[in-house]
Amino acid sequence: MLRGGLAGLVALMAPPLAAGCSSEEEADTTPTPSPIKRPTASNLAAIGALGAADASGLRLPPGFTGRIVARTDQKPVAGSDYVWHTFPDGGATFETADGGWVYVSNSELPLVGGVGALRFDRDGNLVDAYRILDKTSANCAGGPTPWNTWLSCEEVARGRVFECDPLGKTDAIVRPALGVFKHEAAAVDPVQKHLYLTEDEEDGCFYRFVPAQLTPDGNPDLTAGVLQVAQVAGDKKVTWIDLPDPEFKGQTPTRAQIAAATRFDGGEGIVFHQGIVYFSTKGDNRVWAYHTGDARMEVLYDAATAANPILTGVDNLTVTCCGDVLVAEDGGDMQVVAILADGSLKPLVQVEGHQGSEVTGIAFDPSGMRLYFSSQRGENGKSPGVTYEITGPFHLG
Repeated sequence: MLRGGLAGLVALMAPPLAAGCSSEEEADTTPTPSPIKRPTASNLAAIGALGAADASGLRLPPGFTGRIVARTDQKPVAGSDYVWHTFPDGGATFETADGGWVYVSNSELPLVGGVGALRFDRDGNLVDAYRILDKTSANCAGGPTPWNTWLSCEEVARGRVFECDPLGKTDAIVRPALGVFKHEAAAVDPVQKHLYLTEDEEDGCFYRFVPAQLTPDGNPDLTAGVLQVAQVAGDKKVTWIDLPDPEFKGQTPTRAQIAAATRFDGGEGIVFHQGIVYFSTKGDNRVWAYHTGDARMEVLYDAATAANPILTGVDNLTVTCCGDVLVAEDGGDMQVVAILADGSLKPLVQVEGHQGSEVTGIAFDPSGMRLYFSSQRGENGKSPGVTYEITGPFHLG
């Protein structure tokens, strides 16, 4: 259990949330209700055009509704002392044992950072809010794990990855084996047991972590392993090269240790789905697809060559149950745009009046019918951040 850290605590939690609690803390013993109904198919192709902005500045398709669930410097839950954080960024959701879920959200505030959480009951009511990580810096994006923890990434020169419990019952654990560099986001391949990471530098690398061993539950053990960088050949085949100093203990930054590594211009969001690792690069407005089966890289979307380049400022990513890739815009026109299976683009929501901000933290709830995201810097890019929930037929149940 000590070897696996949070991952080793999985067996102690009531299913399905596996973040765990210490032996001195009481586990969540709420009776488990009927499982949340899972989405079976994407409905994005059938969604209509965006309508006029509502009172919150959200332009939504017909049949969709939106609400604000948190604002920076305000208390999300009445009667609680917890105040929502500044610069809300990357996020994810985790199902809880009582049929509800938790939405976690990073804070990209320098020297403060950390992660906040919003807990919803099975009916979607916001019932609690709290911190799950403190004393970090500029936590930008990250990624959920299959064992239901949150990997929060620091976007600073010597940034680290922290593994967090969405329930906040166990302390976060720093994971230096995942590299020390200007982290952006992380994704787990649950089949090959590898982790993939992006780097927000103009000459950044695309990284893969291969664990030295698995935990007793068969998950990657994040305490030790090999960190590698990708070298993409002319035929788009990828070779992975081991880094000599992944924890940046010497004088050479991690990204500069392998001269042959392929450079990616501003790595951003990343997500794994059915053998493909999708990630975005903001410097050239591209979304990439790395096929793990045959180690092949391709460009899924390129604004410079797109026939209808309505998607720019590519940033955070998530996917539908069927693999439609949702992209949040950093700038652009403040939309969440889906890249459908046929390559066409579908705007799903637009935030009006927030020029100078960015859309962050896109994540579906476990049912696939609610989408969470934030406007990181609010109206005109100078106001407190706003976190939203959009409800509607994103999926078919």
